[in-house]
Amino acid sequence: MAHLVWDWNGTLFHDIDAVIEATNASFAELGLPPITLERYRELYCVPVPKFYERLMGRLPTAEEWAVMDESFHRYYWRFAAKSGLAEGAAELLADWQAAGSTQSVCSLAPHGKLVPLLDEHGIAERFVRVDGITGPNGGAKGEHMVRHLTALGGALEGLAPERAVVIGDAVDDARAAAQAGAHAVLYTGGSHSRASLARAGVPVADTLAEAVEIARGLVA
Repeated sequence: MAHLVWDWNGTLFHDIDAVIEATNASFAELGLPPITLERYRELYCVPVPKFYERLMGRLPTAEEWAVMDESFHRYYWRFAAKSGLAEGAAELLADWQAAGSTQSVCSLAPHGKLVPLLDEHGIAERFVRVDGITGPNGGAKGEHMVRHLTALGGALEGLAPERAVVIGDAVDDARAAAQAGAHAVLYTGGSHSRASLARAGVPVADTLAEAVEIARGLVA
């Protein structure tokens, strides 16, 4: 059976509306025009400064990026308080665990905020490991995923990366999975359009239930 590695933001946690609200609130502070959900999904990428480059026509300076990052997160945590789990997520996690299979969370969300959120939504006990970010925001996920799967290998009696399937909402999740030697399934409910996800060359699902079924088939 596959081990599932879940992304949090935009995957298990349906926060895309909060992301757009926070993005536009921070854009207003920076003098940038608002962005629609559709345009956000077409342009979004990591590292996040590259996203701003697509919007501004140039990379932000280090000083500009510090302001942008602080502004976005200040608004995001305010708006995210209204967000909840993605449709069916709690049931899928419970069913996977009840079947005797394992799952974990590997996220670019701050670890100190991620863990309490899992508790708040009643799903912390579903995971054998949770890894958020403990350093600066905005980077790519590859090395983080490698560390996550290496730690899992020690905890789960030598879990091989090729037995793991990453389920996420961003092209970077597929890149991170490939870097770590794992499979990936991408979900359309978050930060990317279906067209941009399809370019990653991995299966794309419109629901988390579909993503789990695809994952099951990838590691039979």
